[in-house]
Amino acid sequence: MRGEVVSSNQIPLLSADSTLVPFGTGIPRAVEVVLSLLGLIVSAPLIALSAAAIAATSPGSVIFRQERVGRGGRTFVLYKLSTMRPALSGPQVTAGDDVRVTLMGRLLRKAKLDELPELCNVLKGDMSLVGPRPEVPRYVDLENPLWRLVLKVRPGITDPMTLRLRNEEALLAEVKGELEHFYMGLLQPFKLKGYLEYLRERSWWSDVKVLWQSGVAVIFPGTAPPPPLKEILNLSDARN
Repeated sequence: MRGEVVSSNQIPLLSADSTLVPFGTGIPRAVEVVLSLLGLIVSAPLIALSAAAIAATSPGSVIFRQERVGRGGRTFVLYKLSTMRPALSGPQVTAGDDVRVTLMGRLLRKAKLDELPELCNVLKGDMSLVGPRPEVPRYVDLENPLWRLVLKVRPGITDPMTLRLRNEEALLAEVKGELEHFYMGLLQPFKLKGYLEYLRERSWWSDVKVLWQSGVAVIFPGTAPPPPLKEILNLSDARN
């Protein structure tokens, strides 16, 4: 719920020894600290205005806190601007037509302004600027070798797969039937495959490029259309 830490059982930890990570390295940590600090300073007025708009239009805390799984399987608290009604419950994935999302929340989500507080997570070392998106513990399966690989690195605010699924909520709105079943059975494997493809080719330059493309997608949303539902279904067929 909004304004509270969404907790769950602690999951077993994985080794995060860098010698075991079969991936390239991205933007150096020292550079990320500087960039995230500058980002927070520059975006502070925008965060304050957004928070004031949330407080004026909906009840509850203006900051959403939720437990996510980070590097090595360690959980941390992710910060975002609140976009959903606190009194309503539902799945931990959100479709574009989800009634829990407030009017102000829809505007913030569309512009990705709700994610600006995640720069605090980068500053703290929980996340990187670029990396696979962190999941809630409920959706992480440590028996899955793909998850075990993805959790060798810090999660991030953006990455090529996240950029491609920038309009994920619009995609989920097309789903007929149980939303969580589709997410866990089809969309999450699609994401994991994309995360690993990116990580295997990762470099500091590729991360800079992703940051640039993410900024362009915020200004020009049409440059990042979601993959067609058929593509995700075809991936599932190929796995079976």
